[in-house]
Amino acid sequence: MKTQRLIAIKKIIQLHKIASQEELLEKLKKKGFDYTQATLSRDLKTLRIIKHPDEEGNYVYSLRDIMGSEKRPKVKPAIALNGFISIAFSNNLGVIKTISGHAAVIASTIDSVKIYEIIGTVAGDDTIIIVPREGAKKVDIANALKVNFPELKDKL
Repeated sequence: MKTQRLIAIKKIIQLHKIASQEELLEKLKKKGFDYTQATLSRDLKTLRIIKHPDEEGNYVYSLRDIMGSEKRPKVKPAIALNGFISIAFSNNLGVIKTISGHAAVIASTIDSVKIYEIIGTVAGDDTIIIVPREGAKKVDIANALKVNFPELKDKL
């Protein structure tokens, strides 16, 4: 349920100019998600959604830039993740298999989003190790990847 809720929040913020949590809660309620402002605040923090002025000077919510730094070239996650083959877990440690030569780009894309449940990644040529945060379960990691990279949902 949380994963679907986070995906819904991202879609609403991408499609609409949302100026307040109340407005966002109302749109979520219309989509069947009825929950508290406190939970929404935690979800916004998890997704690292920021509030900034738009062209008219009104403050609205938006997703942080996926690559994080203006100095880095922008690579769309859907393109960067093309080489993703599969993920498997040993306890809570994730191992991603990729097409040869794609591991570094995929690991960098995952790291750039700064997913709370993932401390970092280590990439080889065709394999990535996902190092989870203490206490993060494999389902938490899989759900966080689905939320941040919806194009992977069928592979997780």
